[in-house]
Amino acid sequence: MLFGMESFRTRNPQAALISLEASAASARGGFACLFSNSDEYERALIDERRAQGRYAQPKRRWPLLMLIGVMLMIAGTVLLFA
Repeated sequence: MLFGMESFRTRNPQAALISLEASAASARGGFACLFSNSDEYERALIDERRAQGRYAQPKRRWPLLMLIGVMLMIAGTVLLFA
């Protein structure tokens, strides 16, 4: 491949330069990032994870359990002194 490129370069250097620039642009396109900075990446990552339900709020039942506990204590106190 190197030999073919050398013979091509000696015949038409301008065409070889254009071909090289096109190859470089094509190679850069393969590594292109969809995000311009890390903040955009993080925001997209969080949005995607929320869409998947990873950040769903856990159901908190402790207020209900505390209410039931206090009611039982009051009922016990009432029964104790009755």
